[in-house]
Amino acid sequence: MSEFSTVLSESRRFPPPPAFAARAHLSSPEVYRRLCAEAEADPDAYWAARAKEELFWKTPFHTVCEWAPPHARWFLGGTTNLSYNALDRHLDTHADTVAIRFEGEPGDRRDYTYRELHAEVCRLANGLRALGVRPGDRVGIYLPLIPEAAIAMLACARIGATHSVVFGGFSAEALRDRMNDAQARVLITADGGWRKGAVVPLLDNVRASLAHGVPTLQTVVVARRTGASLPSLRAQERSWDDVVAGQPATCEPEWVDAEHPLFILYTSGSTGTPKGVLHTTGGYGVWTSLTARWVFDLKPDDVYWCTADVGWVTGHSYVVYGPLMNGATVVLYEGAPTTPGPDRFWDLIARHRVTILYTAPTAIRAFMRLGDEHPKRHDLTSLRLLGTVGEPINPEAWMWYRETIGGGRCPIVDTWWQTETGGILISPLPGVTTTKPGSATLPLPGIHPKILDKQHQEVTEGAGRLFVTRPWPSMLRTIWGNDARFKAGYFGEHPEFYFTGDGARRDADGYFWIIGRVDDVVNVAGHRLGTAEVESALVSNPKVAEAAVVGRPDALKGTALVAFVTVKAGVPTSKALEAELAAHVTREIGAIARPDEIRFAAALPKTRSGKIMRRLLRDVASGQDSKGDTSTLEDLSVLAALRTDDE
Repeated sequence: MSEFSTVLSESRRFPPPPAFAARAHLSSPEVYRRLCAEAEADPDAYWAARAKEELFWKTPFHTVCEWAPPHARWFLGGTTNLSYNALDRHLDTHADTVAIRFEGEPGDRRDYTYRELHAEVCRLANGLRALGVRPGDRVGIYLPLIPEAAIAMLACARIGATHSVVFGGFSAEALRDRMNDAQARVLITADGGWRKGAVVPLLDNVRASLAHGVPTLQTVVVARRTGASLPSLRAQERSWDDVVAGQPATCEPEWVDAEHPLFILYTSGSTGTPKGVLHTTGGYGVWTSLTARWVFDLKPDDVYWCTADVGWVTGHSYVVYGPLMNGATVVLYEGAPTTPGPDRFWDLIARHRVTILYTAPTAIRAFMRLGDEHPKRHDLTSLRLLGTVGEPINPEAWMWYRETIGGGRCPIVDTWWQTETGGILISPLPGVTTTKPGSATLPLPGIHPKILDKQHQEVTEGAGRLFVTRPWPSMLRTIWGNDARFKAGYFGEHPEFYFTGDGARRDADGYFWIIGRVDDVVNVAGHRLGTAEVESALVSNPKVAEAAVVGRPDALKGTALVAFVTVKAGVPTSKALEAELAAHVTREIGAIARPDEIRFAAALPKTRSGKIMRRLLRDVASGQDSKGDTSTLEDLSVLAALRTDDE
């Protein structure tokens, strides 16, 4: 951390603006402390009250939480439906309020009121039922960030199907692996999507994926996005328009058990195989609705823009479910933030009068580099709240965001959470919390994080590993099809505490400062990637004998990927081979996993037992001297050779 960052972190504090606190849902530190005390004194009563406030329950629950570590079940006996909670509940009060305001990268626009969105969701839900989709069936969604993505998610929820959204930037191979793991029955896609002025060939990727086998997949539903008409569809393919044609605009919801699987979302882990995080309906719905309102102080007249894609958990929780359950107007923007020009974000905010912006530190740092002149050309006075997500934000970027984008008047909510947590766990509350640049501040009421050392003793000074010591409603239930991996990955460190995989420290005020991953998972531009998955892609190239991938600090992306590659005997190394391997990773996983740097090495540093010492490679990639123990290194000359190559 720079000297400037250290000074900011220790000395700069920003209390909530008085006018903001006066109208916030949670309006004072006293309210926060009272809620925390209630959650501590009687957790069941606290969570029962929150659940009854947040959701309509067709059948009331009889048991709040059943905790048999590491498995939790919430709101037992209750039945509900999140599509109903996101749509039907608003029809009597503000049916004609805009629910989704969409702008495509080429500039096309569509608005859907809550009434119109409800009708579209019902038509697709009926269409899916006509295709034979039943409660519990898995439906894949592989779409650009267009209204059809939200419609598809809500339609699945309406009929009790479990959706599995795959980010449109993932390759055909990555899509195939995820659909096979989920055993998807139907896949919803589009002819393509727009990104940086070019078409992302989604349908071509789907076809390439199916060519290598997805045996459970019966139907592919294709939405029209980039062309005036769809290409010729194959036997397994149906157009979206045909699926919804003639379907009624009403659809009775499937009233599902609170623990009914809502979605499977694949995320990287410390092995090469993505893991399907399973979230269920009731607990996830309660927490995403509650946190969307508390953290963003959502009001029905807000125009709220979270810039995440629905292919990530942020898009699930804070683009679709949380904001719509609170009746807000949600902005969707399909394309790149700098297309056609570097001021596209600020132009969108000014034209749509966005009141809340939730984006990633990587984007903020990129905008800083582009220059202040771009946001200053636009009227950003509609903004009243700013948020960050995906990775820790450095204090310099935090201050730029506050002053240049927020005009010094907007609270910043620097949120910490994960795919596995379902919703935000640590964050400022904008009407309550005095913020510090770079700190996620305090846990939300009912959340119990602790920083522990390797002996599970609480760390009071310095850094340690972050755990959550009590269950919460939106926690993941398991890894789809692999409960042993769930237990080992999240409760292997402590049988009753959820291990986040992140390092953290607390300051004298009890504020949490998230340091980053302590395992072989890295945050690249806010996207979590397992280095083992990238390594697996590299070694699948026939020219590669071995590969190790590590992260190094990067001023823009937070972390950059550096791949150390040993090629097979007789294979010459060259710039062309670097480009070939980078393209190979892109095909296998997607452009987000492309290494920023590929270094060829005659050998990799290993222990005597054959384990690659990635800690030493991280030092080499970062240009640092290795201060740690090297006594277990089998051949010190390997490390010396890597450093010589680096020089």
